[in-house]
Amino acid sequence: MRELTGEAEYDRYRARHLRHHPLAPVPSRRDYQVLRTRHREAHPQGRCC
Repeated sequence: MRELTGEAEYDRYRARHLRHHPLAPVPSRRDYQVLRTRHREAHPQGRCC
């Protein structure tokens, strides 16, 4: 269910961040959501609806 709602996206991001940047602080879930929103607004993708 978490995959369908997008909740697991942060968990995947956090795990990848820790692998690639083990000494850097991990952004909070809220900070991650802000970053993703800004990215999606700057790089819109085609949608069917």
